Amino acid sequence: MAAAKAKTGRKSTPRSGGDRAVLRDRIVEAALDTAEEWGWYDLRLHHVAERLDIPLATIRAEFRDGDAIADAWIARADQAMLAPPGKSFENLPAQERLRISLEVWLDTLAPRRRVTAQMFRAKLWPVHVHHNLKLVTWTSRTVQWWREAALLDGKGQRRSVEEIGMTLIFLSALAYWCRDESEGQVRTRAFLARRLARADRMMACACALRRPRAAG
Repeated sequence: MAAAKAKTGRKSTPRSGGDRAVLRDRIVEAALDTAEEWGWYDLRLHHVAERLDIPLATIRAEFRDGDAIADAWIARADQAMLAPPGKSFENLPAQERLRISLEVWLDTLAPRRRVTAQMFRAKLWPVHVHHNLKLVTWTSRTVQWWREAALLDGKGQRRSVEEIGMTLIFLSALAYWCRDESEGQVRTRAFLARRLARADRMMACACALRRPRAAG
């Protein structure tokens, strides 16, 4: 066994305590660190394996490719957004609940904003058709969780209108955030607040137009 290991130069797979979650987190962090140096598009997973001193096969056992690692990183933002809010959160106006929830999502990714922006650009790369299609599904799913985090209860046509508006706001805010180099992404916060305020006014006007007039 020792001779075989020396001959191949491969190390055994470290599974300390069988803690798979810890291993996956280490791989994600190492991939992000490597991408800070190389750029996400030029990330090579054998460099990640070398950084962690583990076999490349160990990474393959946890993630099918680099895009899956990107998804795992972005999923952390979902978890943060869905964490239990403060007791007074449900008493806030819907506009505020939406703003706070999405800011939590963006703030979670902010320490790796540059690399995260590269992840999204890679997903939109024209030759990555499978990634493009998956991004549509991912956007829809993320907006649905944003609705849940913001405690929205719209039904029927109202819900459909909300989802369309939220999707447009989410995508525009994300695109703005990817380019925002202001401290604390304050420009993105202001941009998001303006978009949500505009959407709230439009929704209020639409509801007023549909409201039946009292008989004279």
